[in-house]
Amino acid sequence: MKRNFLMGAAALAALATLSACGGKQAEETPAPAATEEAAAPAAETPAAAETPAAAAAPAGGAVTYASFTGNAAAGEKVFAACRTCHVFDEGVNRVGPSLHKVVGRKAGSVAGFNYSDANKNSGITWTPDVLFDYLKDPKAYVPGTKMAFPGVKDDQKRADLVAYLEAQSK
Repeated sequence: MKRNFLMGAAALAALATLSACGGKQAEETPAPAATEEAAAPAAETPAAAETPAAAAAPAGGAVTYASFTGNAAAGEKVFAACRTCHVFDEGVNRVGPSLHKVVGRKAGSVAGFNYSDANKNSGITWTPDVLFDYLKDPKAYVPGTKMAFPGVKDDQKRADLVAYLEAQSK
């Protein structure tokens, strides 16, 4: 009985992830149901032949946004799952805030959106480097955020997404 209950709970968590993330399964961890600043996608990007290869990682093995060549066109495909919660239209908030000119914007600053205290008080400015790190695991980067998406674990897909967010912020 206990095993069946646990299996049912896992199925419900997977269903919540699918509905919260535009119908696509996230890369690793299931997500709760709300979202906040800078959505992260679950959709697949094109095959490696269509996405620029990552540059060599810096000394010490740290992975940074500068380690990659982001492809905005591939990032648009990654962003497709984010459209359930976010749009780029100024002043249009959905489950998540508008991403109008998100790159360079202070976290928690979109008028009319009910942010978590963690996000409002984070002191973060959404630079490409910060977005790259945040979108890997939003809840770890800003503990207490309402951003429910579990993150984009694939570094190249995340770099492509950030490149797309940058292109939309001009």
